[in-house]
Amino acid sequence: MNVTIFGTGNMGSAIARVITAGGNTVQSINSGDDTAVTGDIVVLAVPFGALDQIVATRADELAGKTVVDISNPLDFETFDSLVVPPDSSAAAQLAEKLPASSVLKAFNTTFAATLTSGKVGDNPTTVLIAGDDADAKEQLAQVVTAGGLKAIDAGSLRRARELEAFGFLQLTLASAEKISWTGGFAVIP
Repeated sequence: MNVTIFGTGNMGSAIARVITAGGNTVQSINSGDDTAVTGDIVVLAVPFGALDQIVATRADELAGKTVVDISNPLDFETFDSLVVPPDSSAAAQLAEKLPASSVLKAFNTTFAATLTSGKVGDNPTTVLIAGDDADAKEQLAQVVTAGGLKAIDAGSLRRARELEAFGFLQLTLASAEKISWTGGFAVIP
């Protein structure tokens, strides 16, 4: 599988390591880079505020592809709220703007360190995946598990709101030094 990742920061790099560990290939694209998208799966490892620019310049290229939103749309100035309406999510807004793509929410409830180590404490790192396209979710889950992590189908794209709230909670706890940036929450079956 060929996966394109927008963003080469901590999360983009950690996701790239997971993907290549599973024998898949990665195309990394930085902001401002006009390289053509080659991946069947496209991971948007960028802040919420950068999504609109990618949509504005790449919507045609993203048509027919699985697009994975990893953003947590929170107010980074106050760390006190999500910046999307209570009945929506960043992923739902992205799906409205990319109707010809299969939009998924994933990776936003994990930190880069737990993606890299494959562990949250003594437990395996689990990637929660929400979306309305069962085939797209299964394809991403195969890439994640091939890379040594666990994947769980978290339900429809409507569950993205809860995933974003969960990611928000985890980020605020880490920024307040109540949990470690190398830790987080584990899913124990």
